[in-house]
Amino acid sequence: MPAVRRFIVVPATPLTWVRPPGQLAAMCDATGVSRVETLARGGKAALARALAALERTPESAETLALLDAAYGTPRAQVLGLTGPPGVGKSTLAGRLVAAFRSRGESVGVIAVDPSSRRSGGALLGDRMRLLTDPEDAGVFVRSMAARDRLGGLADITVAATVLMRALFDKVLIETVGVGQSETDVAMAADTVIFCVQPASGDSLQFMKAGIIEIPDIAVVTKADLQEPARRALADLKGALSLAAPREPEAWPVAVSAVSASRGEGIDELVASLDRRAAWLAERDRLRRARQVQAETWVVEALRARFGRVGLARAGKRGLALAPPPGASPFARVAEIAAALED
Repeated sequence: MPAVRRFIVVPATPLTWVRPPGQLAAMCDATGVSRVETLARGGKAALARALAALERTPESAETLALLDAAYGTPRAQVLGLTGPPGVGKSTLAGRLVAAFRSRGESVGVIAVDPSSRRSGGALLGDRMRLLTDPEDAGVFVRSMAARDRLGGLADITVAATVLMRALFDKVLIETVGVGQSETDVAMAADTVIFCVQPASGDSLQFMKAGIIEIPDIAVVTKADLQEPARRALADLKGALSLAAPREPEAWPVAVSAVSASRGEGIDELVASLDRRAAWLAERDRLRRARQVQAETWVVEALRARFGRVGLARAGKRGLALAPPPGASPFARVAEIAAALED
């Protein structure tokens, strides 16, 4: 097991998670207080309870109302951190959390772990390596078990991401170690960071895999290995050049090397993330990308519940799968599910 690395977390003032008044009129309780604001006022304990309820009763009216409210008030930049087992994702995640906290940004972390064969719960390996200050109100870490999913995420990761992105400045999703076709993180993250380990052949393996087509930023970890890291960086650039061509105005994949254990290259990576966020903010790109994600979520949720036959039935009955622009995909799934079960 990699050595546990500690990092400094800058003390935080209480989080200001609440959106400006007036934006949540349609999503308020009887007292006029939004569900998201109510959750934010409860701090970490309230969020932990909400996530537990989301896992326990994902289709309850209360859960759906909270998700709908959260979907309508996005705040965070969502980052997906993915790559093979042992590549150093947890150590890098810790460094990124520290970097964001040093700028006064609040961070929510979703760490997807392998599942216990006995209980089905998360083995908590990532959370054990990602040490944070429990007294810091600006950091929240939640482990989730991947269970039988093969896409690198847990069943409720997307819903949890939507909830947390309404509360934090940054949401970081660390996937379970992925294989050659596990690309679900692209359905949840605004920016995908793909990690490659020196002297492992990862970059060459992923040349022929779907995962090489999804990163927005590609990172060679353990750059302190020097020559093997330089070769891996060259291999990675070559692999990315052989991926399917992107549209002319598409984001150019950024490639860098970091040594998370030494803190080297972290500033450059954070700068790349900032450039990516600024690019998404231009020309309505972020809203359009999230609309595509929402449409994908609806299809995948219905497929998981009703199978291909159910999707075909929805089509025959003229049920539009795509939610209207800006509308909650969770509400749309509930509507279509009710129609199919009628």
